[in-house]
Amino acid sequence: MRFMSIITSAQIGMPTPELMEAMGKLADREIKAGRMIDTAGLMPMETGARVSIKDGKLVIVDGPFVEAKEVVGGYAIFEFQNKEEALALTVEFMQLHIDYMPGWEGTCEVRPFFTPDMENVCKPHSAAVA
Repeated sequence: MRFMSIITSAQIGMPTPELMEAMGKLADREIKAGRMIDTAGLMPMETGARVSIKDGKLVIVDGPFVEAKEVVGGYAIFEFQNKEEALALTVEFMQLHIDYMPGWEGTCEVRPFFTPDMENVCKPHSAAVA
């Protein structure tokens, strides 16, 4: 199963050099094992834009986004046998933050990719009926 990990935090800034080195070692290990497909950190919000739909119209807002409470800092895509494997690596990854960036707080969300065989699991969004 393919999973995406998305890391978010209210704290903005670059990871410590020690954390970058530890994450690099973890990524190298997972790439060599054939489990990591892709990963990247994201540039600051100032460099981005948001496209929303409001009242049936497209609205484009350039960053930074004042109302942002948490920022997506990066992502990784993995191929695992199951959710348990995905969670085990996510716990290991987050432990690196405890070990090499004390005081940092954040979340790493891990979710499987949707595949056609999951049609019975996820139903399409439908408008609420009043």
